[in-house]
Amino acid sequence: MTGANCRTGHAIFAMTQETPALIPISLLTGFLGSGKTTLLNYLVAQPELKDTLVIINEFGEIGLDHLLVAHSQDDIVVEMSSGCLCCTIRGDLKKTLKDITWRFAEGGKRKFDRVIIETTGLASPIPILHTLMTDNFIASKYRLDGVITTIDAVNGNQTLDNHIEAVQQAAVADRLLLTKSDLADAATLKDLQARLAQMNPSAEQILSQQGQVAPQKLLDAGLFKTAEKTPDVERWLNEESYAQPAHDHHGHDHGHAHGHDHGHDHVRAAHSHEDVNRHDDHIRAFCFSFDHPIEPHLFDEWLSLLVGFKGQNILRIKGIINLAGEDKPTVIHGVQHIFHPTVTLPAWPSEDRRTRIVFITKDIERATIERSFTAFMQAQAIEQEQKTQRAQDGGKPSGAW
Repeated sequence: MTGANCRTGHAIFAMTQETPALIPISLLTGFLGSGKTTLLNYLVAQPELKDTLVIINEFGEIGLDHLLVAHSQDDIVVEMSSGCLCCTIRGDLKKTLKDITWRFAEGGKRKFDRVIIETTGLASPIPILHTLMTDNFIASKYRLDGVITTIDAVNGNQTLDNHIEAVQQAAVADRLLLTKSDLADAATLKDLQARLAQMNPSAEQILSQQGQVAPQKLLDAGLFKTAEKTPDVERWLNEESYAQPAHDHHGHDHGHAHGHDHGHDHVRAAHSHEDVNRHDDHIRAFCFSFDHPIEPHLFDEWLSLLVGFKGQNILRIKGIINLAGEDKPTVIHGVQHIFHPTVTLPAWPSEDRRTRIVFITKDIERATIERSFTAFMQAQAIEQEQKTQRAQDGGKPSGAW
């Protein structure tokens, strides 16, 4: 399979890319009235964003500080007082991302080092994530830094109950910004936080009032920190957030992949309590870990088969993989059946060499993924046993004289 197919659920490990050199894109999403514009109005005035290009859908709720004309025929670019650029678009995001690399340049030097894209409040961000991951030119220039989702702390529970789009926005987030937190009563806020933690355990929750939040809390949400260009896998995966509280035993049994009785690798997972009356009860979040190195072709086949059959319901996958025969870890990051180019880290970030994969799914039970993974790992054990036997037999085929 060719490297071009690595974003379609095939040949996942066919391409690697040096991610830190790419322009980071932060995707800002959130349902109508959740405070995206208030947040942007605050952020664009901060010196940390002076080299940022903000791309805004012109059909958003309101323009930033009313500087953008509401019904223009052309794209508009406004340089804010902080020095950052705000671009409102009517056309294709893909074309805009291609054009801005030369459109906003002087003397051959690009005028921005970071991009923030605000999405419409009525839609899932997944199509935009697909755009960022499937176009070869965009993938060669940009990387997804993270998804920031604004949640109205006062009306958030009601919004999640009534709009599946809001659930998807929250489920794929790397940062959950709870706006209007000063207006919500303590019980409502606590309930919303607990609900979001079950839906998306690894997303950091940040409380905000009047859209004010330190920019550094929202940026560098991806694998790499822009300033340091070093991997921060533990923060990115946030595996510990998937652990169930000691008092919560709802469906928290552990599956085990014993690899045809060879070795004692464990597939560990956690998922949340179910309440069939809510949209987000269709969302499952769990983290797998596997102790021993995995044969690349078997892992590739398993993941390709999984996303081929279940891709539409896999909202997000991210993980660090210990591939057999490789000294360095490989990082994967996918949305539905589309994967970013894989990244090979320069070294393991710690002594922990386990494969760890975080899944956020819709209507896919943990057990379904676990069974498929266990079957492939058993196949790996059988294959290894056959290799060992052939080596002991001097390389003769089984049954040969």
